[in-house]
Amino acid sequence: MKILALDTSSQSASCAILEDDKLLGEFYGNVNLTHSQTIMPMVESLLTQTRVALSEIGLFAVTEGPGSFTGLRIGLSAVKGMAHALEKPCAGVSTLEALAWNLCGPDCVVAPVLDARCSQVYTALFRWKDGVLIRLAPDEAITIKELSTRLKNLGTCVLLVGDGAKMCYTILKDELPGLGLVSPAARFTRAASVALAAQRIAARGGTVAPDALAPAYLRLPQAERELLAKQKNS
Repeated sequence: MKILALDTSSQSASCAILEDDKLLGEFYGNVNLTHSQTIMPMVESLLTQTRVALSEIGLFAVTEGPGSFTGLRIGLSAVKGMAHALEKPCAGVSTLEALAWNLCGPDCVVAPVLDARCSQVYTALFRWKDGVLIRLAPDEAITIKELSTRLKNLGTCVLLVGDGAKMCYTILKDELPGLGLVSPAARFTRAASVALAAQRIAARGGTVAPDALAPAYLRLPQAERELLAKQKNS
């Protein structure tokens, strides 16, 4: 089965086509352009370069969050449109789980971290064991101080991945000597990893209809948070 996966959850954007365990192609860009301008031209170019017709895609996958509110909506809308037109199933993938798939291979503990602003990060916790990804903690928004406590209590070496990884490593490396930072090549969300995660979702029967896809924001948009704060203080 061919899987077309998209990621527009953060500053970077990417798309990939996976067939079984073979990555047929992937386009990635991190050039601060609006995802609405880049993602569909990327998809069209990828299909052309891999000589895959859109009708050959058996499953559409996309990061559903956490991440940029606008970015998530763009990716979800693109996948919904293509999958609905072709009457194909979809897989919504946690952005944090997709990041953990970047490190598929050796046994390790992975802490994906996305910069959520206001001294917070979106994070989860995973362990790779004998080629199987095991979730240790749910997706959530926490402070960097809470992240430090969580990682300290693990008592093991942890690899940071995600667009907030370098920031957290700089802040926490002195108090957490077992903390590691992955290379830039594996640090950001990649559509190929989204496709690998979607493959596992499909294997356990977790695919959904296009209309069932929905963003997982984890917290309210900034405008709503500011409005609630004003109401609370008034």
